[in-house]
Amino acid sequence: MLREAAGIIRDARRRSTRGCYTYAAHKGDCGNVAAAIDFLNWLDSQHLCLRRLQQPHLDTWATDRPTLRSRSIPFLRWSTARRLCPPGLVIDRPASQLPGHFQAEDVARDELLRCLNDTALPLDVRVAAALVRLYALPLTRIVELTEDHISRDKKHTYLAVNQHPFVLPPKLARLIDDQLRHGTPRHSTTAGRRYLLPGQSPGRPRNPLRLADTLRHHGLPARAARNTAMMDSLADLPPMVIADLLGIHPKTAERWATLVGENWSEYVSLLT
Repeated sequence: MLREAAGIIRDARRRSTRGCYTYAAHKGDCGNVAAAIDFLNWLDSQHLCLRRLQQPHLDTWATDRPTLRSRSIPFLRWSTARRLCPPGLVIDRPASQLPGHFQAEDVARDELLRCLNDTALPLDVRVAAALVRLYALPLTRIVELTEDHISRDKKHTYLAVNQHPFVLPPKLARLIDDQLRHGTPRHSTTAGRRYLLPGQSPGRPRNPLRLADTLRHHGLPARAARNTAMMDSLADLPPMVIADLLGIHPKTAERWATLVGENWSEYVSLLT
């Protein structure tokens, strides 16, 4: 277990050095380690060890801990590769649960108008909540945005997401300009990356969990709004395009498309 954790830490340091270790990746690594610890504790409570592990044991553990089963897969693979447990053991990934929280059309519209027009709201709240509602971006992606993701020409301001530029509405473009101008803390330096939503620590972005709490406090919760924005996007674009634009897994986009009820088979046939 210590060796696996050390490997995760080394990989995290390498990705952090390259500037590609996101908060979502950090949370994923922590979740994998926590699941492995829980699994080993469960083995001990059953008076088992990895070498005596059998498929029925795994099935029982995964059934009792549905929230940890996916996170335990990396540890099982690591243990199998090093012959610490019998070969052929598997933990099936749970069937993905499609979201159930959405907004009515008028609620989504009114909240977006609040983001764009309500000057009583904090500037960072307006920017983050608008990005969720217009582009279905998760907060973990929004907090990683920097001034390098913003570009301009004579007519428009663009936001680059997954290397794809989106044209920003003029009001949102002005809000983002104001946020970059006034939202940078005093400890920031010109040498480091300027985050759109900087955190309290120098050179670090805003904590997405705290940002989610802040949005809820101001009556602009993110989850239902993002789900609704994703549904709206998939009503206009095929899932493979959405997957590429937003950087989500194609299968995830396909499951969303199933929920929307759109049939893009004709579009796919034109590409093949």
